[in-house]
Amino acid sequence: MKKIKNPNRRSFLTGSAAIAGVAAISSISNFNIAKADHTSATPKATPEYIKWKNRNALIIHSEGTIETHRDMIGNGIITPIENVYIRNNVNSLNDQQIGSRPDWKLEVQGVQKPRTFTLAELQKMPLKITPMVLQCSGNGRKFFAHGPSGTKWDTGSAACVTFSGVSVKYLSELCGGLVAGAKFITGTGADAPKEIDPKEGAVERSVPISTYENCLLAWEINGVSIPNAHGGPLRLVVPGYYGTYWVKHLSEIKVVNDVYNGYWMNPAYRIPDNDCNCVEPGTAPSKTIPINQFTIRSFITNFTDNSIVNVGKPTQARGIAFDAGYGIKKVLFSQDNGQNWIEARLGQDLGRFSFREWRVEFTPKQKGTLDLRVRAFNHAGQVQPMTASWMPAGYMRNVVETVKVTAV
Repeated sequence: MKKIKNPNRRSFLTGSAAIAGVAAISSISNFNIAKADHTSATPKATPEYIKWKNRNALIIHSEGTIETHRDMIGNGIITPIENVYIRNNVNSLNDQQIGSRPDWKLEVQGVQKPRTFTLAELQKMPLKITPMVLQCSGNGRKFFAHGPSGTKWDTGSAACVTFSGVSVKYLSELCGGLVAGAKFITGTGADAPKEIDPKEGAVERSVPISTYENCLLAWEINGVSIPNAHGGPLRLVVPGYYGTYWVKHLSEIKVVNDVYNGYWMNPAYRIPDNDCNCVEPGTAPSKTIPINQFTIRSFITNFTDNSIVNVGKPTQARGIAFDAGYGIKKVLFSQDNGQNWIEARLGQDLGRFSFREWRVEFTPKQKGTLDLRVRAFNHAGQVQPMTASWMPAGYMRNVVETVKVTAV
Protein backbone atom coordinates (compact mmCIF):
# COMPACT_ATOMS: atom_id res chain seq x y z
CA MET A 1 0.00 0.00 0.00
CA LYS A 2 1.86 3.06 -1.24
CA LYS A 3 1.16 6.62 -0.20
CA ILE A 4 -0.21 8.78 -2.99
CA LYS A 5 1.45 12.09 -3.63
CA ASN A 6 -1.24 14.64 -4.40
CA PRO A 7 -0.58 18.37 -4.79
CA ASN A 8 -4.19 19.15 -3.85
CA ARG A 9 -3.95 17.48 -0.43
CA ARG A 10 -3.60 20.81 1.40
CA SER A 11 -6.64 22.37 -0.26
CA PHE A 12 -9.41 20.12 1.03
CA LEU A 13 -12.08 20.77 3.66
CA THR A 14 -11.56 22.72 6.88
CA GLY A 15 -10.63 20.42 9.74
CA SER A 16 -8.98 17.88 7.48
CA ALA A 17 -5.65 18.21 9.27
CA ALA A 18 -7.24 16.79 12.40
CA ILE A 19 -8.86 14.03 10.37
CA ALA A 20 -5.56 13.15 8.73
CA GLY A 21 -3.92 13.06 12.14
CA VAL A 22 -6.52 10.65 13.47
CA ALA A 23 -6.10 8.47 10.39
CA ALA A 24 -2.34 8.38 10.84
CA ILE A 25 -2.66 7.37 14.47
CA SER A 26 -5.19 4.69 13.53
CA SER A 27 -2.65 2.94 11.34
CA ILE A 28 -0.75 1.79 14.44
CA SER A 29 -2.08 -1.58 15.65
CA ASN A 30 -2.15 -2.99 19.15
CA PHE A 31 -1.50 -6.69 18.59
CA ASN A 32 -2.95 -9.06 21.16
CA ILE A 33 -1.84 -12.68 20.86
CA ALA A 34 -4.73 -13.78 23.07
CA LYS A 35 -7.08 -12.90 20.22
CA ALA A 36 -5.43 -15.30 17.79
CA ASP A 37 -7.46 -18.43 18.58
CA HIS A 38 -10.90 -16.83 18.22
CA THR A 39 -12.35 -19.48 20.58
CA SER A 40 -11.75 -22.09 17.87
CA ALA A 41 -9.45 -25.09 18.21
CA THR A 42 -8.42 -24.73 14.57
CA PRO A 43 -8.46 -21.04 13.65
CA LYS A 44 -8.49 -20.30 9.94
CA ALA A 45 -5.33 -18.82 8.49
CA THR A 46 -5.34 -15.36 6.94
CA PRO A 47 -6.02 -15.66 3.19
CA GLU A 48 -3.02 -14.88 1.01
CA TYR A 49 -4.56 -11.80 -0.57
CA ILE A 50 -4.84 -10.08 2.84
CA LYS A 51 -1.70 -11.34 4.59
CA TRP A 52 -1.03 -7.72 5.59
CA LYS A 53 -4.13 -7.72 7.84
CA ASN A 54 -3.91 -7.95 11.64
CA ARG A 55 -4.90 -11.60 12.19
CA ASN A 56 -5.42 -11.00 15.91
CA ALA A 57 -8.22 -8.52 15.12
CA LEU A 58 -10.13 -10.79 12.76
CA ILE A 59 -12.77 -13.52 12.76
CA ILE A 60 -12.46 -15.45 9.50
CA HIS A 61 -15.73 -16.96 8.25
CA SER A 62 -14.44 -17.70 4.76
CA GLU A 63 -11.89 -16.31 2.32
CA GLY A 64 -14.24 -13.51 1.29
CA THR A 65 -16.11 -12.90 4.56
CA ILE A 66 -13.92 -11.68 7.42
CA GLU A 67 -15.04 -9.56 10.36
CA THR A 68 -13.43 -7.60 13.16
CA HIS A 69 -13.51 -8.37 16.86
CA ARG A 70 -15.81 -5.97 18.67
CA ASP A 71 -13.04 -4.37 20.73
CA MET A 72 -10.83 -3.88 17.66
CA ILE A 73 -13.41 -1.72 15.84
CA GLY A 74 -13.85 1.10 18.29
CA ASN A 75 -10.45 1.70 19.93
CA GLY A 76 -10.59 5.22 18.54
CA ILE A 77 -12.91 6.76 15.98
CA ILE A 78 -10.99 5.57 12.91
CA THR A 79 -10.56 1.82 12.46
CA PRO A 80 -7.00 0.85 11.38
CA ILE A 81 -7.12 -0.51 7.85
CA GLU A 82 -5.49 -3.77 8.91
CA ASN A 83 -8.50 -4.36 11.20
CA VAL A 84 -11.24 -3.49 8.68
CA TYR A 85 -13.62 -6.29 7.71
CA ILE A 86 -13.82 -7.91 4.26
CA ARG A 87 -17.00 -8.78 2.34
CA ASN A 88 -16.56 -9.76 -1.30
CA ASN A 89 -19.44 -10.86 -3.53
CA VAL A 90 -16.86 -11.89 -6.14
CA ASN A 91 -13.09 -12.28 -5.95
CA SER A 92 -11.00 -9.13 -5.71
CA LEU A 93 -8.90 -8.23 -8.72
CA ASN A 94 -5.18 -8.88 -8.38
CA ASP A 95 -2.26 -6.66 -9.42
CA GLN A 96 -1.94 -8.35 -12.80
CA GLN A 97 -5.63 -7.85 -13.59
CA ILE A 98 -5.53 -4.22 -12.48
CA GLY A 99 -2.32 -3.33 -14.31
CA SER A 100 -0.89 0.16 -13.97
CA ARG A 101 -2.92 1.97 -11.32
CA PRO A 102 -2.35 5.50 -12.72
CA ASP A 103 -3.70 4.24 -16.06
CA TRP A 104 -6.89 2.72 -14.56
CA LYS A 105 -9.84 4.09 -16.54
CA LEU A 106 -13.23 5.39 -15.42
CA GLU A 107 -15.96 5.97 -17.97
CA VAL A 108 -18.46 8.71 -17.06
CA GLN A 109 -21.92 8.57 -18.69
CA GLY A 110 -25.26 10.28 -18.12
CA VAL A 111 -23.67 13.74 -18.25
CA GLN A 112 -23.77 16.44 -20.91
CA LYS A 113 -20.24 15.65 -22.07
CA PRO A 114 -19.40 11.95 -21.47
CA ARG A 115 -15.71 11.31 -20.91
CA THR A 116 -13.20 8.71 -19.83
CA PHE A 117 -10.66 9.61 -17.16
CA THR A 118 -7.54 7.86 -15.96
CA LEU A 119 -6.89 7.59 -12.24
CA ALA A 120 -3.90 9.90 -12.71
CA GLU A 121 -6.25 12.56 -14.12
CA LEU A 122 -8.73 12.13 -11.27
CA GLN A 123 -5.93 12.54 -8.73
CA LYS A 124 -5.21 16.04 -10.05
CA MET A 125 -8.72 17.18 -9.11
CA PRO A 126 -9.71 18.80 -5.77
CA LEU A 127 -9.37 16.19 -3.04
CA LYS A 128 -12.23 15.59 -0.63
CA ILE A 129 -11.67 13.57 2.54
CA THR A 130 -14.62 12.20 4.49
CA PRO A 131 -14.64 10.01 7.62
CA MET A 132 -17.47 7.52 7.21
CA VAL A 133 -18.89 4.25 8.45
CA LEU A 134 -18.65 1.23 6.18
CA GLN A 135 -21.09 -1.52 7.20
CA CYS A 136 -22.35 -4.79 5.74
CA SER A 137 -26.12 -5.17 5.35
CA GLY A 138 -26.13 -8.32 7.51
CA ASN A 139 -24.07 -7.01 10.42
CA GLY A 140 -25.42 -8.77 13.53
CA ARG A 141 -27.22 -11.50 11.57
CA LYS A 142 -26.09 -14.27 13.96
CA PHE A 143 -28.35 -12.85 16.66
CA PHE A 144 -31.55 -13.53 14.72
CA ALA A 145 -33.08 -16.70 16.20
CA HIS A 146 -34.48 -17.95 12.89
CA GLY A 147 -30.99 -18.46 11.46
CA PRO A 148 -31.29 -16.54 8.18
CA SER A 149 -29.08 -17.61 5.30
CA GLY A 150 -25.87 -15.73 4.70
CA THR A 151 -22.79 -15.08 6.81
CA LYS A 152 -23.50 -15.26 10.54
CA TRP A 153 -21.91 -11.90 11.30
CA ASP A 154 -21.43 -10.86 14.91
CA THR A 155 -21.08 -7.06 15.11
CA GLY A 156 -17.75 -6.83 13.30
CA SER A 157 -18.74 -6.15 9.70
CA ALA A 158 -18.53 -2.42 10.37
CA ALA A 159 -15.69 0.08 10.47
CA CYS A 160 -15.09 3.82 10.39
CA VAL A 161 -12.47 4.95 7.90
CA THR A 162 -11.50 8.06 5.96
CA PHE A 163 -12.02 7.84 2.21
CA SER A 164 -10.31 10.35 -0.05
CA GLY A 165 -11.11 11.13 -3.66
CA VAL A 166 -13.08 13.41 -5.94
CA SER A 167 -16.79 14.04 -5.45
CA VAL A 168 -19.27 12.71 -7.97
CA LYS A 169 -20.81 16.17 -8.07
CA TYR A 170 -17.52 17.85 -9.02
CA LEU A 171 -16.79 15.31 -11.74
CA SER A 172 -20.31 15.56 -13.17
CA GLU A 173 -20.10 19.34 -13.31
CA LEU A 174 -16.71 19.05 -15.01
CA CYS A 175 -18.51 16.99 -17.65
CA GLY A 176 -21.11 19.69 -18.27
CA GLY A 177 -23.65 18.64 -15.65
CA LEU A 178 -26.27 15.92 -15.39
CA VAL A 179 -28.65 14.97 -18.18
CA ALA A 180 -32.31 15.90 -17.73
CA GLY A 181 -34.45 13.58 -15.64
CA ALA A 182 -31.56 11.97 -13.76
CA LYS A 183 -32.85 9.82 -10.89
CA PHE A 184 -30.08 7.31 -10.06
CA ILE A 185 -26.30 7.02 -9.96
CA THR A 186 -25.15 3.61 -11.14
CA GLY A 187 -21.64 2.30 -10.53
CA THR A 188 -20.12 -0.67 -12.35
CA GLY A 189 -17.16 -2.72 -11.16
CA ALA A 190 -14.59 -4.40 -13.39
CA ASP A 191 -14.56 -7.55 -11.24
CA ALA A 192 -17.47 -9.48 -12.79
CA PRO A 193 -16.53 -13.12 -13.57
CA LYS A 194 -16.09 -13.37 -17.35
CA GLU A 195 -17.74 -16.78 -17.62
CA ILE A 196 -21.08 -15.60 -16.15
CA ASP A 197 -23.97 -13.83 -17.84
CA PRO A 198 -23.40 -10.10 -17.18
CA LYS A 199 -26.91 -9.80 -15.77
CA GLU A 200 -26.03 -12.43 -13.19
CA GLY A 201 -22.42 -11.52 -12.47
CA ALA A 202 -21.98 -7.81 -13.16
CA VAL A 203 -21.27 -5.96 -9.94
CA GLU A 204 -23.45 -2.98 -10.69
CA ARG A 205 -25.58 -1.01 -8.24
CA SER A 206 -27.77 2.09 -8.29
CA VAL A 207 -28.31 4.70 -5.58
CA PRO A 208 -30.81 7.59 -5.62
CA ILE A 209 -29.67 10.90 -7.07
CA SER A 210 -30.16 12.35 -3.56
CA THR A 211 -26.74 10.88 -2.70
CA TYR A 212 -25.15 13.08 -5.38
CA GLU A 213 -23.77 15.64 -2.91
CA ASN A 214 -21.95 13.06 -0.77
CA CYS A 215 -20.75 10.26 -3.08
CA LEU A 216 -17.02 9.99 -3.63
CA LEU A 217 -14.87 8.33 -6.26
CA ALA A 218 -12.19 7.26 -3.80
CA TRP A 219 -8.60 6.10 -4.30
CA GLU A 220 -7.38 6.38 -0.71
CA ILE A 221 -8.49 4.81 2.56
CA ASN A 222 -6.98 6.10 5.82
CA GLY A 223 -4.38 7.98 3.81
CA VAL A 224 -3.07 5.07 1.71
CA SER A 225 -3.97 3.70 -1.71
CA ILE A 226 -7.06 1.52 -1.49
CA PRO A 227 -5.79 -2.09 -1.44
CA ASN A 228 -7.12 -4.57 -3.99
CA ALA A 229 -9.01 -6.37 -1.21
CA HIS A 230 -11.00 -3.21 -0.49
CA GLY A 231 -11.77 -2.38 -4.10
CA GLY A 232 -8.77 -0.41 -5.34
CA PRO A 233 -7.60 1.34 -7.32
CA LEU A 234 -10.94 3.19 -7.46
CA ARG A 235 -14.12 2.70 -5.45
CA LEU A 236 -17.52 4.35 -5.35
CA VAL A 237 -18.34 5.20 -1.73
CA VAL A 238 -21.82 6.22 -0.59
CA PRO A 239 -21.83 7.62 2.97
CA GLY A 240 -24.82 6.54 5.05
CA TYR A 241 -25.67 3.59 2.77
CA TYR A 242 -24.85 -0.07 3.31
CA GLY A 243 -21.61 -1.34 1.79
CA THR A 244 -23.33 -3.29 -0.98
CA TYR A 245 -23.53 0.00 -2.91
CA TRP A 246 -19.86 0.87 -2.49
CA VAL A 247 -18.79 -0.59 -5.84
CA LYS A 248 -15.22 -1.90 -5.90
CA HIS A 249 -12.78 -1.73 -8.82
CA LEU A 250 -14.99 1.00 -10.28
CA SER A 251 -14.76 1.23 -14.07
CA GLU A 252 -17.92 3.11 -15.00
CA ILE A 253 -20.31 5.56 -13.39
CA LYS A 254 -23.44 6.76 -15.10
CA VAL A 255 -26.41 8.90 -14.14
CA VAL A 256 -29.62 7.29 -15.37
CA ASN A 257 -33.40 7.56 -15.26
CA ASP A 258 -34.07 3.99 -14.11
CA VAL A 259 -32.59 1.85 -11.35
CA TYR A 260 -30.32 -0.99 -12.45
CA ASN A 261 -32.25 -4.25 -12.18
CA GLY A 262 -29.53 -6.92 -12.36
CA TYR A 263 -28.91 -9.67 -9.81
CA TRP A 264 -27.19 -7.59 -7.12
CA MET A 265 -30.18 -5.23 -7.00
CA ASN A 266 -32.93 -7.77 -7.65
CA PRO A 267 -33.36 -10.39 -6.21
CA ALA A 268 -30.32 -9.81 -3.96
CA TYR A 269 -30.24 -7.30 -1.09
CA ARG A 270 -33.98 -6.66 -0.85
CA ILE A 271 -35.97 -5.60 2.21
CA PRO A 272 -39.74 -5.41 2.93
CA ASP A 273 -41.35 -2.34 1.38
CA ASN A 274 -43.13 -0.83 4.38
CA ASP A 275 -42.48 1.72 7.10
CA CYS A 276 -40.55 -0.64 9.39
CA ASN A 277 -38.88 -2.68 6.61
CA CYS A 278 -40.04 -5.74 8.53
CA VAL A 279 -42.66 -8.50 8.57
CA GLU A 280 -44.15 -10.82 11.16
CA PRO A 281 -41.71 -13.62 12.08
CA GLY A 282 -42.03 -16.57 9.75
CA THR A 283 -43.80 -14.65 6.99
CA ALA A 284 -42.59 -13.36 3.63
CA PRO A 285 -42.94 -9.74 2.45
CA SER A 286 -45.54 -9.12 -0.24
CA LYS A 287 -43.41 -6.39 -1.78
CA THR A 288 -39.71 -5.52 -1.53
CA ILE A 289 -37.32 -2.68 -2.32
CA PRO A 290 -33.51 -2.51 -2.47
CA ILE A 291 -31.81 -2.10 0.89
CA ASN A 292 -30.69 1.48 1.35
CA GLN A 293 -29.66 3.71 4.30
CA PHE A 294 -28.23 2.68 7.66
CA THR A 295 -30.45 2.34 10.67
CA ILE A 296 -29.32 4.05 13.89
CA ARG A 297 -27.02 1.86 15.96
CA SER A 298 -24.64 1.75 18.94
CA PHE A 299 -22.22 -0.77 20.47
CA ILE A 300 -20.33 -1.30 23.69
CA THR A 301 -16.77 -2.00 22.55
CA ASN A 302 -14.68 -2.47 25.70
CA PHE A 303 -16.75 -5.29 27.23
CA THR A 304 -17.89 -8.62 25.85
CA ASP A 305 -20.00 -11.36 27.41
CA ASN A 306 -18.21 -12.80 30.45
CA SER A 307 -15.99 -9.74 31.03
CA ILE A 308 -15.24 -9.19 34.72
CA VAL A 309 -16.01 -5.97 36.66
CA ASN A 310 -15.60 -5.22 40.37
CA VAL A 311 -18.43 -4.48 42.77
CA GLY A 312 -18.19 -1.02 44.31
CA LYS A 313 -15.44 0.12 41.93
CA PRO A 314 -16.11 2.94 39.44
CA THR A 315 -15.88 1.44 35.95
CA GLN A 316 -15.88 3.01 32.52
CA ALA A 317 -17.89 1.68 29.61
CA ARG A 318 -17.21 3.02 26.14
CA GLY A 319 -18.26 2.42 22.57
CA ILE A 320 -19.52 3.97 19.36
CA ALA A 321 -22.79 5.11 17.81
CA PHE A 322 -23.69 5.99 14.23
CA ASP A 323 -26.57 6.46 11.80
CA ALA A 324 -27.22 7.38 8.16
CA GLY A 325 -25.87 10.90 8.56
CA TYR A 326 -28.46 12.78 10.63
CA GLY A 327 -26.03 12.99 13.55
CA ILE A 328 -26.03 11.35 16.98
CA LYS A 329 -27.84 13.49 19.56
CA LYS A 330 -27.33 11.39 22.70
CA VAL A 331 -26.50 7.90 23.97
CA LEU A 332 -28.04 6.30 27.07
CA PHE A 333 -26.45 3.49 29.10
CA SER A 334 -27.97 0.95 31.49
CA GLN A 335 -26.30 -1.57 33.79
CA ASP A 336 -29.56 -3.24 34.86
CA ASN A 337 -31.09 -4.54 31.61
CA GLY A 338 -32.78 -1.27 30.76
CA GLN A 339 -34.56 -0.55 34.04
CA ASN A 340 -32.55 2.62 34.67
CA TRP A 341 -30.60 4.75 32.21
CA ILE A 342 -27.87 7.39 32.43
CA GLU A 343 -26.61 9.64 29.67
CA ALA A 344 -23.13 9.01 28.28
CA ARG A 345 -20.61 11.69 27.27
CA LEU A 346 -20.17 12.04 23.54
CA GLY A 347 -16.65 12.27 22.14
CA GLN A 348 -15.13 14.11 19.19
CA ASP A 349 -17.38 14.75 16.21
CA LEU A 350 -15.55 14.01 12.95
CA GLY A 351 -18.64 14.56 10.84
CA ARG A 352 -22.14 13.25 10.44
CA PHE A 353 -21.15 10.05 8.62
CA SER A 354 -18.53 9.00 11.18
CA PHE A 355 -18.60 6.93 14.36
CA ARG A 356 -19.40 9.03 17.41
CA GLU A 357 -17.54 7.80 20.47
CA TRP A 358 -19.26 7.73 23.85
CA ARG A 359 -18.07 7.02 27.42
CA VAL A 360 -19.83 6.60 30.75
CA GLU A 361 -18.84 5.72 34.33
CA PHE A 362 -20.88 3.29 36.40
CA THR A 363 -20.37 1.42 39.68
CA PRO A 364 -21.52 -2.23 39.92
CA LYS A 365 -23.71 -2.53 43.01
CA GLN A 366 -23.83 -6.27 43.65
CA LYS A 367 -22.20 -9.52 42.60
CA GLY A 368 -23.58 -11.52 39.72
CA THR A 369 -24.48 -10.92 36.10
CA LEU A 370 -24.98 -7.37 34.88
CA ASP A 371 -26.91 -6.81 31.66
CA LEU A 372 -25.30 -3.76 30.04
CA ARG A 373 -27.26 -1.92 27.38
CA VAL A 374 -26.66 1.16 25.25
CA ARG A 375 -29.20 3.09 23.19
CA ALA A 376 -28.62 5.84 20.61
CA PHE A 377 -30.83 8.79 19.60
CA ASN A 378 -30.25 11.04 16.58
CA HIS A 379 -31.22 14.55 15.48
CA ALA A 380 -33.92 13.22 13.15
CA GLY A 381 -35.81 11.70 16.08
CA GLN A 382 -34.76 8.12 15.35
CA VAL A 383 -34.16 5.87 18.36
CA GLN A 384 -32.79 2.35 18.60
CA PRO A 385 -35.68 -0.06 19.19
CA MET A 386 -35.85 -2.33 22.24
CA THR A 387 -37.01 -5.28 20.12
CA ALA A 388 -35.54 -6.44 16.82
CA SER A 389 -37.39 -5.89 13.55
CA TRP A 390 -37.76 -9.19 11.69
CA MET A 391 -37.07 -9.90 8.05
CA PRO A 392 -36.17 -13.18 6.33
CA ALA A 393 -32.68 -12.10 5.19
CA GLY A 394 -31.52 -10.80 8.59
CA TYR A 395 -30.55 -7.35 7.31
CA MET A 396 -30.46 -3.95 9.07
CA ARG A 397 -30.39 -5.23 12.65
CA ASN A 398 -30.23 -2.31 15.07
CA VAL A 399 -31.98 -3.47 18.24
CA VAL A 400 -30.52 -2.37 21.60
CA GLU A 401 -27.99 -5.13 22.30
CA THR A 402 -27.14 -6.62 25.70
CA VAL A 403 -23.63 -7.43 26.90
CA LYS A 404 -23.58 -9.66 29.99
CA VAL A 405 -20.63 -9.03 32.33
CA THR A 406 -19.89 -10.63 35.68
CA ALA A 407 -19.49 -8.48 38.80
CA VAL A 408 -17.22 -9.96 41.49
